[in-house]
Amino acid sequence: MKKDLIFEIGTEEIPARFMNKTLDQLKSVTENVFKENRIISKEMKTYGTPRRLTIFVKGVKEKQEDLETVIKGPSFKAAYDSDGNPTKALSGFLKGNGLKQENIFTKELSGTVYVYAKKFEEGENTAEVLKRILPEVITAINFPKSMKWGNKSFKFVRPIRWLMPIYGDFLIQFDKDGIPCNRITKGHRTLCTGDIEINNTDEYFDKLREGYVIVDQNERRKIIKEQIEEIMKDKNGTIVHDDDLLEEILYLVEYPTAFCGNFDKEFLTLPKEVVITPMKEHQRYFPIEDKNGNLLNYFIAVRNGSREYLEVVKEGNEKVLRARLSDARFFFDEDKKIKLEQSVERLKNVVFQETIGTMFEKTENIKKIAKYLSEELKLPEEDKSYLNRAAYLCKADLVTNMVKEFSELQGIMGKEYALIQNERLGVANAIKEHYMPRYAGDEIPKSVIGSILSISDKLDTITGCFSIGIQPTGSQDPYALRRSAIGIINIIFEKSLNLDLKELLHKAIEPFEKKGILKEVKDKTVNDIIRFFKERLRNVLLDRGYDYDILDSVLTVKTNNIYDAYLKIDELSKWKNKEVGFLDIISSFNRVTNLASKCETPIININMINEDEEKALYSAYKLTETEFTAAVNAKNYSEALNALKHLKVPIDNFFDNIMVMVEEDDLRNNRLAILKLISDMMNIFADFGAIVINR
Repeated sequence: MKKDLIFEIGTEEIPARFMNKTLDQLKSVTENVFKENRIISKEMKTYGTPRRLTIFVKGVKEKQEDLETVIKGPSFKAAYDSDGNPTKALSGFLKGNGLKQENIFTKELSGTVYVYAKKFEEGENTAEVLKRILPEVITAINFPKSMKWGNKSFKFVRPIRWLMPIYGDFLIQFDKDGIPCNRITKGHRTLCTGDIEINNTDEYFDKLREGYVIVDQNERRKIIKEQIEEIMKDKNGTIVHDDDLLEEILYLVEYPTAFCGNFDKEFLTLPKEVVITPMKEHQRYFPIEDKNGNLLNYFIAVRNGSREYLEVVKEGNEKVLRARLSDARFFFDEDKKIKLEQSVERLKNVVFQETIGTMFEKTENIKKIAKYLSEELKLPEEDKSYLNRAAYLCKADLVTNMVKEFSELQGIMGKEYALIQNERLGVANAIKEHYMPRYAGDEIPKSVIGSILSISDKLDTITGCFSIGIQPTGSQDPYALRRSAIGIINIIFEKSLNLDLKELLHKAIEPFEKKGILKEVKDKTVNDIIRFFKERLRNVLLDRGYDYDILDSVLTVKTNNIYDAYLKIDELSKWKNKEVGFLDIISSFNRVTNLASKCETPIININMINEDEEKALYSAYKLTETEFTAAVNAKNYSEALNALKHLKVPIDNFFDNIMVMVEEDDLRNNRLAILKLISDMMNIFADFGAIVINR
């Protein structure tokens, strides 16, 4: 017979940002524990509200699966003496495993006969096993931040206030550090009076619904969306979509009720982001736009409660938003009185990092990197001028009142103030764009100037941190260096930027070298950063669906050009997936590479090339090398691979008819030298030996 299991962990309010990963982890942990303990179930789901984590397991068998194992004992010689009597070794083996002599048998292994035994373990009742393993589930969950409370011996995201494990209609009882198990759960903090008693798993969801708790987060999400849609139809508008905001609200409420509030139209004269930011980031409201994308003086909020007294709640929210928008308007008006140029000087008093220096010094570093990039990428003189101006002003808004109050507006306000102060549009856009991409999935800067400025800023942060020994370790990355590197990589891809990363890093590290703060020698620091970028590049391309062996074949070859590496990887992937016979070509190349490694002196004596097959191979190499080198220099990697393809037949004929490892030293070395030239030529493109050949 099968029963369902409900295990609810009741807590104080859990931060919404932790919930999705915690629920995924709760499921995987429970699945693993069940598997390890041979508990069979039909389906497992997790649910969460601000005050509870719940695992719901359907169709749990009432008994563990039986277990039969074969145990290897001592060798037959060690198990029995010369008279055939059991030795201490055999007696210890039997006693230690709770076996009898009739349980054993012998079997040969690698030429030696050993004693074996079959051990049978009957499955326990599931209810008894659950008493042992459910406490393990609690302590196996990890959180970005956890805490201890009272005299508890373990940590959790928030103090646990109740535990409710019910198997069918049976209460699983155990004591976890003084937290007892019972049938009592909690309803909504204010709408539900008294505790809720759960008699069996069938009534869990319905009884909590009666207590104003929608346990299923997917149901809450659906309710919120439907309520928002209804409000939008009434207002003839659409919300400013934000999936992250929806997910956060989802885990802030147990009984969602959406409502619409409004604010004075005069606030719509402020820049759009100035109005939206307090709504979304501080109040968790959804702004509403008209069909043309213009902001309306309405917002949608989601209350954790019923519709009772909703008008009072609406008025309270409107009052709070009005105060925030009034502050924003005051800050905006005050900031407009100060030129961005004046604000740049004030950056001397803003510390970026204690050892690295101030934001003013960072601005100077950004300018130098940006200038170097503008020369390398051969920007027009006008664009160089705009870039220099944008680099000088890009951090100025950090000392404005608006950004001090709403840090999410950095860059955005820089653009607004730049336009108000009659800076060029290209300069203003670059100031905003240099923070992009801000997070995974964010937009890449649209302008070339913004792209260069973004790379310059992010690269300065990376080189500065590496210079003083601040590198990401495990989950620790306080300066978001991984995100910055991925941002740079994505910009390079999007804008097709051919840059020598090593030369660029040498330029970026100069200020820190002059300052005398390098923790390691310069070259080591640069090489560490290059490895760091290659790791990020590999992860980015794996996420895009490229095969690991293709990545390894290109990234293990010495290259400092990220975009060039990407082009090679992309072309190799196309050939591997579409070109008929490509893996046969790779197989031939690998034979060349394997033998070429034995070459001591890659110097060829033409007079020693006498056999037809080696003549043909050397001639094919000479022709291919010219065509291949020209294609590689032009970054036409399809043509480069096409040129290499013509070597397959001469290579195969060579190996089929020519003995390379002959006894004569000069002849052997000459033939190896031919292979070495071919191998070196191919390795300019990739390490073809890293490509996996699956047949």
